[in-house]
Amino acid sequence: MKGNYRWYIAGLLFFAGMLNYLDRAALSVVAPLLKSELHIDDAQMGFIFSSFFIGYCALCFIGGWAADKYGPKKVFAWAAGGWSIFCGLTAVITGYVQLLVFRVLFGMGEGPMGTTTNKAITNWFPREEAGRALGFTNCGQPLGAALAGPIVGLVAYNFGWRISFVVIAALGALWLLAWLMIFKDTPEQHPNVSEAERQLIRASREEVLVDNVKEGRSLFSYIFSAPVLAVATAFFCFNYVLYFFLTWLPSYFMDYQHLDIKSMSIIGVIPWLGAALGFLGGGFLTDLLGKKLGNVILARKIMLTVGLGVAAICVLITTQVASLGMAVACITVSSVFLFVTPQICWSLIQDIVPKNRVGGTGGFVHLLANLAGIIAPALTGMVVQFGGGYNVAFVISAAVCGVGMVVVILAVRGQSHHAPTAVAVTR
Repeated sequence: MKGNYRWYIAGLLFFAGMLNYLDRAALSVVAPLLKSELHIDDAQMGFIFSSFFIGYCALCFIGGWAADKYGPKKVFAWAAGGWSIFCGLTAVITGYVQLLVFRVLFGMGEGPMGTTTNKAITNWFPREEAGRALGFTNCGQPLGAALAGPIVGLVAYNFGWRISFVVIAALGALWLLAWLMIFKDTPEQHPNVSEAERQLIRASREEVLVDNVKEGRSLFSYIFSAPVLAVATAFFCFNYVLYFFLTWLPSYFMDYQHLDIKSMSIIGVIPWLGAALGFLGGGFLTDLLGKKLGNVILARKIMLTVGLGVAAICVLITTQVASLGMAVACITVSSVFLFVTPQICWSLIQDIVPKNRVGGTGGFVHLLANLAGIIAPALTGMVVQFGGGYNVAFVISAAVCGVGMVVVILAVRGQSHHAPTAVAVTR
């Protein structure tokens, strides 16, 4: 891959996303076993799932700011080390309160991941490749969630649920070693990057002019602007459904569809494979559609609207089907379209703020979006135990997705003057 070293960096970020979601999905896979051993009910389990996002949200903005100030290499190294340690320590928990504390600390380790990935791609990829680079790197996340079923589920079945957390912590340590050896903050710092590739990346980033962007503006003038808040809202709606699936789908298959842990470990892979397809395909399609239409804003708006809208319909239909096969099919199709959307949100952040504000602005958007991680698991746990069960939880998720679609239609508009390499969003 001479002249394309940036794709090695994309590979590292792909595996980071895979491990990140393997780690965080592990608890949902073993939740039925853990609830039985520790005598935890559904409502308590919902609060445990949500506790992760208290720590996660706390470090989203700080992690993005730190990536701007200290570079993604240091920030990601500390983050990966932290999340691996506290994921591994989950193996020694003995009670509800201890698990709550460890999940908060584990979430703090993972908090900088999304914004630091976006910062690394901003540094390493030409603007016109941003969509496909984000799509490729982020598709590792649902693949990690897919692997959580067979890896965590089968290890838990054969050796106990505690050993599964030790195994994935060891995988995190191996990735951290590779990151420290291979990654540099910028192409200019890396001896294996050709001068031609450096020029390609540099020229693409320097040539982009975006409406309303002034390098002298403060960070807060960006994070409280209308376009950034609109992106954050759409991201929040995506995350609500994502975290409903990530935390409660295994329990839905076992409690509502009456699968055992072995069957759930296999069936549960299917929706996440669909999500990976949506992540990968969405990144390429948004770049291609932008070129075809000559208007990047319109292309991204179409992709966001279709993705959230179809996902909402499929999630709603899930409540009306009787068979396991139809339920899995509806959830899988919703995952395909749902996961078209997040890389578009990240791409918009890259294009509506200058390079030196991408980390901080992205961190703020990520913080707001991941408040859904606090709300969705806890609310779902309460609904499952006291408010009508899983079908009501699916209806709520569909409604949230629909809200995101409406916000995109009303708030994201404008004309790109440099398509396909620039995005402008009206204030």
